[in-house]
Amino acid sequence: MPKVSAEHLTARREQILDAARRCFLRNGFHQTSMHDVIREADLSIGAVYRYFPGKTDLIAAIAEQVIDQIVGVFDALAAEPAPPPIAESMERAVDLITANTGPDGVLRLALQVWSEATTDPTLASFVDRVYRRIRDVLVLLARRAVEHGDLPAGSDPYEIGVVLFSLMPGYALQRILTGSPEPETFKAGLRALLR
Repeated sequence: MPKVSAEHLTARREQILDAARRCFLRNGFHQTSMHDVIREADLSIGAVYRYFPGKTDLIAAIAEQVIDQIVGVFDALAAEPAPPPIAESMERAVDLITANTGPDGVLRLALQVWSEATTDPTLASFVDRVYRRIRDVLVLLARRAVEHGDLPAGSDPYEIGVVLFSLMPGYALQRILTGSPEPETFKAGLRALLR
């Protein structure tokens, strides 16, 4: 039997995740079966189950991709020798969220993940882990903002990071459920709060 390349395995995994994403966006998690994903991916049952033993594994993998994008934005900001003002950092996150809350936006799946996490211990553990990861980066950015004088001296970076984190899901939720506010409106509010 010929050996399969790492590139082929990665491409096959992405093919399955893309199919699952389309199914979940179209029908929701509960209305999508593994058979639906298999049919959408146009693969054999064994090919799909080789990568993802169940629907929860698909959900977690898709959510991880989105979280990696968001954390990537904040990690890049935290790695800068002179970090931008905290409001500018948050504006970059707003741009990423805006790009992912449209009709095909993967953050629409976040609503379903949040709901499922309230009853599925595996997803709850996943959500806890990745959200702590985002919050930790925001606490680091807040700490650096306090050190550089962008936020008042004596401010608690943990408290600020917790609040900054809550703003992002709130913005995403508003965009998904109401189609507003416009990104510039939200950014203006951030600048007003964080100056």
